[in-house]
Amino acid sequence: MYDPVMIQPFRDELTDIGFKELMTPEEVDATISSNKGTLLVVVNSVCGCAAGKARPGIRKALQHTVKPDNLVSVFAGQEKEATARLRERWLQGIPPSSPSIALYKDNELVHFIPRFKIEGRIADEIAADLVSAFDEFCGDKVTA
Repeated sequence: MYDPVMIQPFRDELTDIGFKELMTPEEVDATISSNKGTLLVVVNSVCGCAAGKARPGIRKALQHTVKPDNLVSVFAGQEKEATARLRERWLQGIPPSSPSIALYKDNELVHFIPRFKIEGRIADEIAADLVSAFDEFCGDKVTA
């Protein structure tokens, strides 16, 4: 486990733009199971691809006019039980991946960006991926 003082800036990058940190398995379950609308869940990490690609890409994507209703994160390697619950119950069948980004509509997973789709891309590409998902799943679809 990393020194909490050292990783605070990594947490702040998300909380400063509206993310709520989920600290326990119970918070993970309650948040996702009761979610109405869209929910962006970030598995935060200390790695370089989180710092240079994922968090900047997320920040840029959230400047888009269409965005999720709710924003939450868990920190891999810090809130181990919360991260484990997210992976076991809400990301079933997906190999553990941090950083990673999950988009839920109500409590159904509709879009997922694993680490391998973060590592080899730049922040702008991650933002574009998220914006596309936001447009598809978060916008109010008006039918004529």
